[in-house]
Amino acid sequence: MRILTDQSTPAFPGERSIITIGAYDGVHVGHQAVIDHVRRLAAERGCRSVLVTFDRHPATIVRPESAPKLLTGPDQKLTRLEATGLDAVVMVHFDEGQAKESPEAFVQRVLVDHLAVSAIVVGDDFHFGRGRDGNVDLLRKLGAEADFDVEPLELLARADGVDEPVSSTAIRRALAGGDITLANAMLGHTFEVRGDVVKGDQRGRLLGFPTANVEVSNRMCLPADGVYAGHYERPDGTIHDCAINLGRRPTFYEHAETSLLEAHILDFDGDLYGEKAIVRFSHFLRSERKFDGIDALIEQLRADVESARTLLIDSRD
Repeated sequence: MRILTDQSTPAFPGERSIITIGAYDGVHVGHQAVIDHVRRLAAERGCRSVLVTFDRHPATIVRPESAPKLLTGPDQKLTRLEATGLDAVVMVHFDEGQAKESPEAFVQRVLVDHLAVSAIVVGDDFHFGRGRDGNVDLLRKLGAEADFDVEPLELLARADGVDEPVSSTAIRRALAGGDITLANAMLGHTFEVRGDVVKGDQRGRLLGFPTANVEVSNRMCLPADGVYAGHYERPDGTIHDCAINLGRRPTFYEHAETSLLEAHILDFDGDLYGEKAIVRFSHFLRSERKFDGIDALIEQLRADVESARTLLIDSRD
C-alpha cells in the first residue's frame, strides 16, 4: 500500500481511482464495509482503490475544545488500513489553511487532479470541507461536471439491536461505559493502546504482582477505569496474556488526577522498562474500587489474575 503525502501531481498517471474519504478513526466494521465496496468497484472498473484521510483528526483544528479522543493513532490507523488491501492512502495535511478550503476546491485539487477519480464511495450522511458544506448532493453535482460517480452507502447497523449505526462516537461511548465486548464488536478487532513502559512506584512488585506501567498519550481514548483481561505485545512481536488495571488506585491515593494503565503479564518475569508496548483489551472483569487494606487487595488481585487466565484460555478454545 502506498502512502501519498504530496497531492501536487497525479498519483497514478494514466489510471483512474475509486476513492473514499474520511477520518477513519478506529477503522471499524462500518469503515471496513466501505473499503470493501471501494476495492470491489476498483476491481470491476480496473481502477486504483484509494482512501483519502488526514494526518490529524480535523476536529483538533476546527473545534479543539471538543475534539474527540482518538481510537487509533496514526501508526495504528495505517497498519489497519494496510491490512484491507487498498492500493493507496492519501494523507492530507490538515491545518487552519486546509480547514478553510472550500469543498469544490478540495474535490478539484485532491480527487480530480491528484487521483483522477472515477467514483467516490461514502456513507450517506457524509460531510466535508469548510463548514462541512460538502455533502453527497454537492459531490453528485461536481461529478456530473468532472466525470465521476458518487455511491452513497447506507451506514452499517449495530449488531446488538440498538437503533443507530456503527460509528467512532458509538465506540467511544461503549468504551466510556466499560463495555469492551460491544466496543470490540463494533471495531471488528480488539481495542488497543500503545505507549512506552515507564517506571512507576513499583508497588505491584511489592504486592507480588509486578506490572508494566504503560504511558499512553492523553490524545488517545481509554476504556472506563477498571480491571480487564487482555494481551500485551512486546517490540519483538511476542504476545502475552495479561491482566490490566486502569485507574486511579484509590486504595493508595485519595485524589489521583489521571488514570494509570498497568499490565500484569501472566507467567512472565523480565525487564520491560523503556520498551514500546501494545496493550489489547479483551474482557472486562470488574470496576475499580477501594480496598480496606493490603491483604484484601492482594486477595482480589489473585482472583483477578485467575479470572483473566480462565477467560483468555476459554476464548482461544
